[in-house]
Amino acid sequence: MRVPPGPRTGKGDAAAAFGKKNGMGRRMGDPLQPSARAGLTVRFWGVRGGIPTADVATRAFGGNTACVEVRCGDRLLIFDAGTGVRPFGAALAPPGPIDADILLTHCRFERTCGLPFFAPGYDTRNNFVVWGAAPGAGGVEAALTSLMTSPLFPIPLSVIGGLKEWRDFRPGDTLALRDGISVRTAPLNHPQGATGFRVECDGRVLAYVGNTGHGPGEPDERILALIRGADAMIYDCYHSDDDHPAGGLAGHSTWQEGLRLRHRAGAGRLVAFLHHPERTDADLAAVQRALNADASGSMVACEGLELVL
Repeated sequence: MRVPPGPRTGKGDAAAAFGKKNGMGRRMGDPLQPSARAGLTVRFWGVRGGIPTADVATRAFGGNTACVEVRCGDRLLIFDAGTGVRPFGAALAPPGPIDADILLTHCRFERTCGLPFFAPGYDTRNNFVVWGAAPGAGGVEAALTSLMTSPLFPIPLSVIGGLKEWRDFRPGDTLALRDGISVRTAPLNHPQGATGFRVECDGRVLAYVGNTGHGPGEPDERILALIRGADAMIYDCYHSDDDHPAGGLAGHSTWQEGLRLRHRAGAGRLVAFLHHPERTDADLAAVQRALNADASGSMVACEGLELVL
């Protein structure tokens, strides 16, 4: 059964209507299709931070935790495997085996809890390469094995046979993916560590900064380098300036800081992402209205939003 991420029964299409009115990308019910054309396409399957939400006040923009589908021509990249990866997997049904890379911002539960429910991962014909910067011995495979061990989860990671390779890296490395695609990384400002990514494909650039804090004063030069000149920057907007923890560097940032960084780095549109679980649809609609004043095409991410760069 295919489970689209868009409006469910009784949900309406508030986010889609709001997005259309404000020049945002379109919402669709199926994953992006491989394409031989140049450029990057992006689709959001999970946009929440912390924990999923399932209440009526957050249904329009979506309640799944982070998962973003990126297509570089016919190459599939998956950023994070939060609960949004489950509906993505349910809708992902190509005619042949899947070759794809899964890149994790970090290996904690929020970004990995959807992986045991990612149906294509159990198909041994598929070939998923998982990338992560996990601290400690054993790297990303050991970190995820510990999460998927009884009593936390009844099915061991070894059963998910489509996850064929585990690649460890250090934030700051450039990752050599298949088919000549390279992804630059940088350490983010999080007390337990996190990684940001920069994808360059056919002259287009996407920056994915999914879990970072900021302090007062000068911005982090490593993040500026990651987003500089990007066509779009997906950025941690868990807080707003009004509720950002005093002293900053709490592991999450704000949409206002995202705009400041966008201007400083000469990036294209900001895509506000990783919404606080208590941020309602009304709250996020208000953020979108504020972003409209920036005149950059900046937007609030919602489940099903598609961007073509």
